[in-house]
Amino acid sequence: MIAQMTTETPQTKRPTVSVIVPARNEEENLRTCLESLVQQQGVDFEVIVVDDASTDSTRQIASSFPGVRVLEARPLPSGWSGKANALFCGARVASGDWLLFTDADTVHLSGSLARAVIEAVRHGASLLSYSPQQEVDSLSEKAVMPVIFAELAATYRPSLISDSRSPAAAANGQYLLISREAYDAVGGWATVSKDLLEDVAIARAVKASGRKLLFRYGSDAVRTRMYRSFQQLREGWTKNLVLLFPSPVRLATLRFLEFVLIAGSGGIVVRLFALGHLKLAVAGTVLFAILYGSFLNRIRKAHFRLDADLFALFGLPTFSYLLLRSKVAHAEGQVTWKGRTYSSSSRRGNRSKQSRFRNTKHAAGVDFSH
Repeated sequence: MIAQMTTETPQTKRPTVSVIVPARNEEENLRTCLESLVQQQGVDFEVIVVDDASTDSTRQIASSFPGVRVLEARPLPSGWSGKANALFCGARVASGDWLLFTDADTVHLSGSLARAVIEAVRHGASLLSYSPQQEVDSLSEKAVMPVIFAELAATYRPSLISDSRSPAAAANGQYLLISREAYDAVGGWATVSKDLLEDVAIARAVKASGRKLLFRYGSDAVRTRMYRSFQQLREGWTKNLVLLFPSPVRLATLRFLEFVLIAGSGGIVVRLFALGHLKLAVAGTVLFAILYGSFLNRIRKAHFRLDADLFALFGLPTFSYLLLRSKVAHAEGQVTWKGRTYSSSSRRGNRSKQSRFRNTKHAAGVDFSH
């Protein structure tokens, strides 16, 4: 049932929203996510949780929230990604004028749902997507996540994605709001069932249909902590990185060399000062400042805390490793996520489509969801 959050006048019919949360073994995150969703105000909405064959207490947690509808995802059809299947099941029963697809590890700020609908309507957007504020706690998160998101920010520009004159299209599956009309018009998740970057694929379909996208950094609406261990981080980015960047080997090489130059120049400066070669040490310090300053300038665009920005230098070699690992895993047909392995034929098709798309002048695609 659509929840009535405020009183509407008889003359006004406000848009309704169906919030769809796919959840596979999300007992660690789901409660906080649902608490933030059920407390939204200023819009009529329903919350649907799709339990995707969880083996933990995900379903019990979802069922403990009065008014939240809990579904079981259908058995995974051949050729479908698990997430696309769960999203499809939720959309099939949703009754809202708008559909918000959001991940179980997100936390939604008060009033953000109503504001998102207003923003989409005001801009005439059929699909609005926010890139959430990323929370990082562990050393591995602080080192790696800013590097990856800085690369994404440099490679894919929200201004182009939101520009109807540009072919660039992207969405972040952690927060994807789409009108029911647009969803049905492009065929929904069934049309992108094999894509591991299903959110990018549906955004591309929406824009190709002539409808408007709106994409931006959304720290005023939603935040998330994507990974809670290095193992999760490694598996998640192994699934995605090779699909996000057109030349992973080249990028891995450049970022590793950048680390060697910055760390090496810093080490040489320390050594020169220790040996009393002050003029050479000062010259080395200038070089180090230029290299490290350029790196920090790029990292700051990823919107992380200062401590993560400063620690991100040590994430450069790890990022290079993850890029190469992703390339090898896709080539060998060993891409896994949450206990599922995806077929080589599906990945080859996805990679080919992503490559053709990225090779356009301003192509863009960003998937932060897993």
